[in-house]
Amino acid sequence: MMRWIMISMTLIGLIMAVVTRSPGILGFALLLSFVGAFGTIFSIAGERVSANARPDATMLPPEALAAIRDKARARAGEQAASTDRQARAAASIRQ
Repeated sequence: MMRWIMISMTLIGLIMAVVTRSPGILGFALLLSFVGAFGTIFSIAGERVSANARPDATMLPPEALAAIRDKARARAGEQAASTDRQARAAASIRQ
């Protein structure tokens, strides 16, 4: 809805700028069209962003993220320990 308001404001400003003979109204019309174009661009960009954004309800709470992070650290520690054991075993076989 806001996009259409901004587009109409831009068009009204451009039409006023073309039709008027007064410098004051011309300045106002150019300002109106500039603000309308600026608002149109940002309203279109905002709609694109909101169309691709995930809703907040689908995001995990901080407690779940902390649990996932702890689990990943534990796995990384286990993998490092098994890699260290394999390296020691390979070194002892070579000797």
